[in-house]
Amino acid sequence: MTAQRQERKGSRFRRTGFCPGIAFIGSCASPLLAGSLLASLLLASLVLVSPVLVSFALVSLPGFPGSAAEAATTERVIVNRYTGLAIEGFDPVAYFVDARPRIGLPDFEASQAGVVWRFRNEGNRASFVAHPDIYGPQFGGYDPIDLARGVTYAGNPRFWLISEQRLYLFGREESRDAFAADPKRFLLDASARWPAIEKTLAR
Repeated sequence: MTAQRQERKGSRFRRTGFCPGIAFIGSCASPLLAGSLLASLLLASLVLVSPVLVSFALVSLPGFPGSAAEAATTERVIVNRYTGLAIEGFDPVAYFVDARPRIGLPDFEASQAGVVWRFRNEGNRASFVAHPDIYGPQFGGYDPIDLARGVTYAGNPRFWLISEQRLYLFGREESRDAFAADPKRFLLDASARWPAIEKTLAR
């Protein structure tokens, strides 16, 4: 196409203000842009609203420990951040009574040290409430082997040991076995470091 013909055609489009190619692209793009904008707004609203809806839905479920989640206000005891339960909801008294870890029940809860504890029965709950220092895991449930090194590592309620009538939880099976071989040595170091470490943990 010569420059003159382009000039003539271009002038006609400039006169009418209409360009077929651009009009077609614009008419296709506007629903796409509107659709993607709508999708973006919808996604943003879901991202903002969904945590509220999910938490509301969870609290509304029967048996959901709503009070437990509210009570989880400390780092000084190992707490599940999703449920708010101390030591994953295991009954701390069951380690002494049943000689094994057992999950507590929502019907038997007690608030102690800023968290909610669960128990298998009313007797276990009453024993714990009367003597939390005896039945609660030592060092808030942190692994004493790691505390002896100056590190906080959450104990796993499935790796446990009772030594001198006190409950200890460990992050790994190997840690429990090492502790069992020489509890006095590890307790000496862990007990010496715990007060300073405890101060760094939120109440």
